[in-house]
Amino acid sequence: MHPPLRAQLALLLTALVLAGCGGPSANGNKPTAAPSTTIENKGSDTMVNLALAWAEAYQASHPAVRISVTGGGSGTGLAALINGTLDIANASRRIKPEEQSEAQANGVDPTELVVARDAIAVIVNPSNPVDHLTIDQLSDIYSGKIGNWAEVGGEDGPIVRLSRETNSGTHVYFLEEVVRRGDGQDATLFAPETLLLPSSEGISAEIRQNPNAIGYDGLGYVTPDLKVVAVAREASGPFELPSAETVAAGRYPLARDLYMYTNGKPAGETAAYQQWILGPDAQAIVTGLGFVPLVP
Repeated sequence: MHPPLRAQLALLLTALVLAGCGGPSANGNKPTAAPSTTIENKGSDTMVNLALAWAEAYQASHPAVRISVTGGGSGTGLAALINGTLDIANASRRIKPEEQSEAQANGVDPTELVVARDAIAVIVNPSNPVDHLTIDQLSDIYSGKIGNWAEVGGEDGPIVRLSRETNSGTHVYFLEEVVRRGDGQDATLFAPETLLLPSSEGISAEIRQNPNAIGYDGLGYVTPDLKVVAVAREASGPFELPSAETVAAGRYPLARDLYMYTNGKPAGETAAYQQWILGPDAQAIVTGLGFVPLVP
C-alpha cells in the first residue's frame, strides 16, 4: 500500500474513535444517538486495512451501525468465530478441516463468502539483481535447498528468508502453494532459520535494510521502495508481476481469494453489510487499496 493511503486510513480510524467518544460536538449540538447495532469483525492482518476502510464507509451511510474491526491473523479470527465471540471472521485463506470440525463440535456453522482477491508478491531489496524466480526455485529457497543468491542468478551472498508468523493466512498460503508446490501430500517445511515476523511492515523494514533478504506479502502492502520479483510456474515462463490485471486474467500464479466467515447464513445488519461489500462502492475501495476486486 502506498504511504498516502496508509495516512488516509490512519485519519479515518482516528475519526472513528473520536466519533465514538460521545461528548458534545464542537458547535454545541447534542451528540448523535449511539449505534443500535454492533458488528464484531476480526481476523486477517492482510485484510485489516481493507476492513477498516469498508467499515468507515459503511458507517458513514448507516449511522445506526457500528463495526468494530481488529486484526490478529486469520487463525485468530476463525478461532473467535468458533468460540462464538464475533460476527464476522476475516481470513486470507480457507478454513482448515480441523477448524471446521472444531466449529461443528461447538455448534458453529462457518459460512464462507469471497469478498475480494489478492496477489502474493515476492519482494527483495532494490539492490538485488534477481528479477524473476520460478515456484520451484522459491520452494527450494524457503525449504533451505538453495541458500546462496548466486544459485539463482544473483550475487554471491547468503539468502535471508523472511516469512509471516504461523497464525497468518498468508503464511499458510505460501507454505501450501509455494513451499509445498500445491501438493497436498507434500510435508516440506520452511527452513529452520527462516525469520518469522509478526507484520507486513516488519518484513518490508527488514528487506529495505538487508540486501540479502527475501520476503512475501499481500500486494496491497508493497511500497514503491521494494523490488517485486516476477514469478512463473515453469522455468520456460511466462514470468509475471502481480497486478490486478494479471490476477484477473489468471496469469499471475500466486493469487488467492479473501474471505469473510459467519456462523451460518448471516441475517439482519450483518447480511446487509456483506451485501454492500459485494457492491460497486465497496469493490472500488478494494481497487484503491491495491487489492483485486471481484469484478474488474
